Formats: sequence, C-alpha cells, structure tokens
Amino acid sequence: MKAIYHKGVQSLEGIQFGEVEQDKISDDEVIVKLKTAGLNHRDLFIPNRHNENDPPIVLGSDGAGVVDQIGADVTNVKVGDEVIINPSLGWEKNSAVPPEGFEITGFPFNGTFAEYITIPAENAVPKPKHLNWEEAGVLALSAMTAYRALFTRGQLKAGQTVLIPGATGGAGTYLMQFAKAAGATVYVTSRSKEKRQQALKLGADKAIDSELDWNEQLDGEKVDLVIESVGAATFKKSVDQLKRGGTLVAFGASAGDTVDFDLRKFFYGQFNLLGSTMASAEELHEMLDFIEKHSIKPVMDKSYKLEDFEEAFERLDNAGMMGKIAFTI
Repeated sequence: MKAIYHKGVQSLEGIQFGEVEQDKISDDEVIVKLKTAGLNHRDLFIPNRHNENDPPIVLGSDGAGVVDQIGADVTNVKVGDEVIINPSLGWEKNSAVPPEGFEITGFPFNGTFAEYITIPAENAVPKPKHLNWEEAGVLALSAMTAYRALFTRGQLKAGQTVLIPGATGGAGTYLMQFAKAAGATVYVTSRSKEKRQQALKLGADKAIDSELDWNEQLDGEKVDLVIESVGAATFKKSVDQLKRGGTLVAFGASAGDTVDFDLRKFFYGQFNLLGSTMASAEELHEMLDFIEKHSIKPVMDKSYKLEDFEEAFERLDNAGMMGKIAFTI
C-alpha cells in the first residue's frame, strides 16, 4: 500500500512516500480503508524518536475511513461502517493518568498516513454525521487533547475566563470553540494579525499580540484558567495572567521544554499547575457528544495528497496554518 513513512536518518529528512507492507489483521482487529488523515505536531517529533535501525514506521495519528475487513471476534463494527480512528491505544476509561502500556497511533505502531490501517476494533469509532470526511479525518487527537485539558483537568465552568496562548493551531482552535460553547469568556494570543482577526471571527472575545505586553493589552484583567501548549516562549506570561487561585493546564511545549518562574510568586498566588496529555476513549465519546450538541466542526486549513507530504509538513513546521491540515487519500 502507499504511505508516508519514516526510515533511516533521525530527522524530517527520513520521511518518504512510497510502498509499504500492510499490517496483517488479528481476531480482535479491523482494517480501515482510509479516506482522509490529519497532521499534528506529534508527526514532526516522531522522526527524531524513531531509531534509524528500526523498520519503517507509517506516520500519522488521525484518520477517517470505511471498515474494509474485520477479525473473527469483532462485533462492534461491520464491513462498510464509516469510522474515525481513536489514536489512544490502551486507555479506555477516564483516569488520573494513562495506564501502563498506553500508546498513540503512529508510533510505535503504524499510523494513518496510508491507504489502510490495522487497529484494535474498539479504536474504530462511528464517524460524526455532521462532519465531512476531511473534518472527520483531522478530529480526534487534538480535539481529545483539548477536551481533557479544558474540562477534565481544567474543570472549566460557564462564566469563567480562559486564556489560550497560540490559539490558532489545531488544538488551539478546538479549545477556543469548546470554551465558548461551554459559556466561558475566551482570550487568545497570536503573533499574526491575520490569525488574531480570524480568531475573533471564530468567537474569541479578545485576541492579543503575543509579542507585546499581555497584561497591558488585557487592561490588567486576570483569568481563571490558562491552557498552555506553547511552552517556554509564553509560560511566564501565562502565569502572570492568572487570578489568585487560578489554574494553568499545560499539555504541550512546541516552543521549548524548560521554563523557570518565580516560585514565591507562584505559591503566594495559590496557583494550580496541572499537566495533561491526550485522553481516554471515554473522554473521546464525551467530546463527540459535545461537538454534536454544539454543532462544532474543525477549523480547516489546507488539504494535500499523500505524495505532497513535503509541502504539508513544511506548512506545519513553520506554523503557517490556521486550524487543521488534512491529507486526502
């Protein structure tokens, strides 16, 4: 089958497009013929983690398609069903932390940037009816991550104020839409004037320039909750915008892993610092109910064919997108 895979040199230069062997099916698995797949920042990191001496790995965590074949013990889906891929492997029920053995589709197991994927049957989830194929194919990973960070960990309530730094990528646009649907006031940051204007059109109450003074642009207003996925470039500014007793949830570090901040100011402020990553299958189904109830759709950026992967990865790597990048298969 045709696929985007990584092999050899531990960098983005090891990403290739070509023929790979399709995984065989077990009794409790299904094979999905993919129609679309979605790019995530995770796909930029895997090539640096995949050992150059290991077999080729098909990249990609998000996808949607039609069940093509089912194992002998499978009862939850049938051939012909339209499904999305739940990329959370081995995490069924909501819990404080993922269970031992938890993995994500696309590494160390083959992912969605291919014509077919073989997955456990429970990871083939009915496609939301209000989404088209491209929207369904980019949904799960970043929307699950956003949902857990905002509601399970952040405990967002109607009437609260939430700040989302860098809210113009995939997870950020979900966070913005989810928070507004939940009745929160939403502030976002971006370096791009164009993206700030787009964020306002999507419902953000304020969109500020991330490179200028945040407190000044927000007229000294502090927030109940910050969802932080940028990392070192924004972390201290995020802490500074919290109300006393406020909460910061961190789930990403695209602009640096290591931060330093004023610990005394932190504990005198009675702040809460929480980590979050991905989500369980239970939270995925909660999120699907939520987006159906509120008619929420992914914000789409651009679509590419698999063979045009270099252009798609470059757009993601340079943070040129507003919303999600899709592959059509």
